[in-house]
Amino acid sequence: TTPESVRPLIAVVPQEGKPFFHLTPREQVYCYLRARGLPREDAKARTETALEKMGLEDVADRLSVTLSGGQKQRAMVATVLATEAPLLFLDEPTIGLDPFARRAVWDVLRDLTRKGCTVLLTTHYLDEAEALSERLFIVEEGRILFEGTAEGAKRQIGGTLRVSIENGGNHRERFASFGQSVAEGNSLHVITEPGRVHEIMDVALREHLSATVGPVSLEEAFLTIVGRSIDAE
Repeated sequence: TTPESVRPLIAVVPQEGKPFFHLTPREQVYCYLRARGLPREDAKARTETALEKMGLEDVADRLSVTLSGGQKQRAMVATVLATEAPLLFLDEPTIGLDPFARRAVWDVLRDLTRKGCTVLLTTHYLDEAEALSERLFIVEEGRILFEGTAEGAKRQIGGTLRVSIENGGNHRERFASFGQSVAEGNSLHVITEPGRVHEIMDVALREHLSATVGPVSLEEAFLTIVGRSIDAE
């Protein structure tokens, strides 16, 4: 394996990457594809497809220097998507994008992975990590603290469901056996598995407490896993 044989197989969106200011998004994507060796007609066709997928048709012929931050970011993503490389490295590709543009990127990435593309993506948006990842790494200061799935990260902190008990802060000992519990104001949140929810609800009913059930978020799992690492130091 040589660098020359690997380069056509990969494409990268760096965190600080910006399109060339003196080029339009159409020129940016097209020139990049030509530099990678694509024939002229193939490069034109892929350019138009990538611009459409990223919603850049209306600004495709404007100089990049005049674009908003989100439009510049979408131009960078379009440039990489157009390569159709089997391995993509995307460093925070949706930073600065509005919710609609983020979802557009998500849809494109899902489509690529369905077609067999491998995407290595870094993000600080935990909803994005949960929505897109088949395999998840939680990294803190260069150390891998967790490797697995989003559901696996939740189970590592005690369960996939959160039972929130109103005015349960003074009853923490009654729920201690059901899983990890966290007091927040007057409420008590118990992290548990689905099979134990009915037991918690029974105790809450006997104590005349109101309780609701919801899914544990990846953010809760992340904060717990990273918090344990900090505490261990």
